[in-house]
Amino acid sequence: MHKDEVELFLKRAKNFLDGAKERFQKEDWDLTCFMAEQSVQLITKAFILEKGGELPKTHSIRKLFALLYQLTEKNVFKYDRKALLFLESAYLNSRYFSFMYEKEDAEEALIIAEDIKKVVKNVRINE
Repeated sequence: MHKDEVELFLKRAKNFLDGAKERFQKEDWDLTCFMAEQSVQLITKAFILEKGGELPKTHSIRKLFALLYQLTEKNVFKYDRKALLFLESAYLNSRYFSFMYEKEDAEEALIIAEDIKKVVKNVRINE
């Protein structure tokens, strides 16, 4: 039903994660964090659209994970709340505030994004 849209979101999620890695290499910590967050937002929205048939109208990673859990009832979507809050703050801080991220923050954002990508991919394959 929404296959093309799901694939587009997954492609964009991959491109954002690839872009985040490129920005990391250029020591652009703020954009690394922002792009990692965007990648997570898109991959979770793609999965929600695929399973639920509707695109959620939220940017909150925590709300997206709550929807993932409801759609699948899989404990795998009970992700570390602090990590999700960190990514949510990256969305706002890197766009609207004079907050500056450091290398360790960018590393953490990339680790979280890669981990979530793997979790979503594994669930998609096994469903």
